[in-house]
Amino acid sequence: MEIADKITLEIKVIDVLKTCFDPEIPTNIFDLGLVYEINIDDEANVHTKMTLTSPSCPVAGTLPPEVEEKIRNIQGVSSSKVEVIWEPSWSKDMMSETAKFETGMF
Repeated sequence: MEIADKITLEIKVIDVLKTCFDPEIPTNIFDLGLVYEINIDDEANVHTKMTLTSPSCPVAGTLPPEVEEKIRNIQGVSSSKVEVIWEPSWSKDMMSETAKFETGMF
């Protein structure tokens, strides 16, 4: 897979991530800073490392599989794996400026 193709696919993955929301904070998971890493290999397998706002997040069991499925359904993606990690711990400092504005968390 060419570098340009990986970049295009990563943009599509980010667009899809922006359709996934944490129910506790009305902002998408990408702008919340919950997505730490998106890795795309030469066979278009996507490995995403993400976290949740807390280990006791009410969607801990459903949000990662939802994200994994949405990425898997992107045209051109061969497979999708989401890995939930806890280090570094999420904080509001990881939010985009847009997310901070939308939520009033300055």
